[in-house]
Amino acid sequence: MASKKIKIVLKLNLPAGEATPAPPVGPALGQHGIPIMDFVKAYNDATKDQKGNIIPAVITVYEDRSFTFITKLPPVSAMIKKALGLKTASAKPGKEVAGTMSPEQVKQIAQEKMKDLNTDSLDAAIRSVSGTARSMGIKVS
Repeated sequence: MASKKIKIVLKLNLPAGEATPAPPVGPALGQHGIPIMDFVKAYNDATKDQKGNIIPAVITVYEDRSFTFITKLPPVSAMIKKALGLKTASAKPGKEVAGTMSPEQVKQIAQEKMKDLNTDSLDAAIRSVSGTARSMGIKVS
């Protein structure tokens, strides 16, 4: 059997178990002729146990208008905010501190996010998470 020809790969950050056909889902999928409700139902079923998180979906659209998708872990910034119990990050990173993370918290997030990062090194993952925290106005100490 010949493999299907890929038309486009889309990446959407959606609320787990609560995706709707409203933007950004509807316009992103509709322009490629994908049945929007089929995706919404499949995504919500796949992520229903992670409600409250933002779960990225990588959607592969094929020439015959069929699709497949995989879910990733929440973005590092969302994981940091959840770990610290923050609603938002600092409006002025570098000038205002929104919170403080311990090195243990940084290491835990790095280990959890490791499979989605483009590195196999825990040290590199820790540096990446620390950089994200700094860009959010969060002090790592």
